[in-house]
Order: sequence, then structure tokens, then C-alpha cells
Amino acid sequence: MALCQEWHILGICHRVTGMIREKAKKVVILLTNGDQFGYHYENMTQSISKGKIVRRFGLNIFDSTKYDKLLKRKGALSDQPQRRRRRQSEYGRQLIEKQKLKWAYGLSERQFKNLFLRAKRMNGIAGHNMLILLESRIDNVIYRSGMAATRSQARQLVNHGHFLLNGRRVDIPSITLSAGDKVAARNKRSTHDLVRQLISSNSSVSVPPWMSVSTDNLQVKIQASPQRDHIPTIAEEQLVVEYYSR
Repeated sequence: MALCQEWHILGICHRVTGMIREKAKKVVILLTNGDQFGYHYENMTQSISKGKIVRRFGLNIFDSTKYDKLLKRKGALSDQPQRRRRRQSEYGRQLIEKQKLKWAYGLSERQFKNLFLRAKRMNGIAGHNMLILLESRIDNVIYRSGMAATRSQARQLVNHGHFLLNGRRVDIPSITLSAGDKVAARNKRSTHDLVRQLISSNSSVSVPPWMSVSTDNLQVKIQASPQRDHIPTIAEEQLVVEYYSR
């Protein structure tokens, strides 16, 4: 039986037609009015541009200067039909905050949920633990250190084996780092040239106090576990906790 559904994903209209498949991998997506949800094949989510996501949230969740220009542009959503939106439900608010973090750190729905469940099992406040785990990922550490312009670029560098963790080559961007861990660029000329170029172009990046960066050795050392006060706020983490506690 073929299904045909039409919905607005972050303000973008998509038409999805296909057969019902039990093994099809699906993810929950955010709809325009915020209080509904639908299912969307995962390989199609990659077609949504980051610029449209930033404009829909009204917040530069990717922390890139080029998206600041989109938000300053008058009538950023003028290319979309202006519709009267229904009052947002509590579920809609929770879903939006969850999506902000998921998109910002580049996690899939399953990865994000597993990370939250891990944070919930830890001592302390679940929302704070969740943010600490997100910040402690090796791809985020490389991004925060200025050795990559974006988290997606940092994730790609790790996937391609350009970095060492405590002297061993790694290719898993989701590795969680702890105090004392050292991340260094692989001892290869092409890697060193690339990382030095990235550091030079990202010289204005403010390095968090919980890590130290050696630009000479192309190395990052985790001095301590990140604290909530050191993590920029792009979403209300308590609403994310409530979303998964339903």
C-alpha cells in the first residue's frame, strides 16, 4: 500500500511517497507548528540546509558567523508563505529544544536518546549531565579548540583518522573524553598543514577554560570536566529532560 503525505519540515514542504516497510529506518522530525510530528526517511533529512534550520529556529545553533547574516536579514522567511500559527503546545516547546541540541551537535535521534539515557543514570542534574556529555565528545573538543571550523568538519577529520587520542589513532567522533586525555593531530605532514591552516583561520575562537591548546604541538589537553557555566546556552535543557520523561 502506497502512502502519500505532505508536511512542512522546519518550514520546508516535502512530499513523501513510498511503500510501508517494517525495516525502514525512520526519525522523528519537527513540523512547522511545533506540536505535531511525523516520520521521515533518514536519508532525506540531509537535504535540509543548515541555513533554513537556523532561520526556522531564529537562533544560530551552529555558531557560525555566516548564519548570523541570515538572522539579520529582514524578512528571513519571506520566501515561505506566511501562515497564522497555532499556539504552541508544551510538547511542541519540548520538541523544539530537543531538536536544537540534536542538530547543533550533529547527532541522530537514536544517538541523542542514548546519550540522554546515559546522562540520566549519572549522579547530578540530568540536563547538566547531558550538556557535559555533548561537550566532552572528541569531535566537539576539536571544534572548541579551533582545529576545525565546524563540528561537522571536526567529525569528518576524526572519521578520516587525522587525530590521536592519548597516542592512539581514533576514528569514532562520539568518544567521550575525560580529565587528563590528550588529543593531537596525527604525525603526518598533510594533517599538520591542514590543522595549522584551520587554527590560523579560526584564531578568534575562544577556548573553554576546561581545556588547554598547544598550537605548536597541535595538541588539546582536557584539564577538567566541563561545567554547566562554561557551556553556551542554545536550548533549555530542562525541556529536553521533560520531553524524554513523558
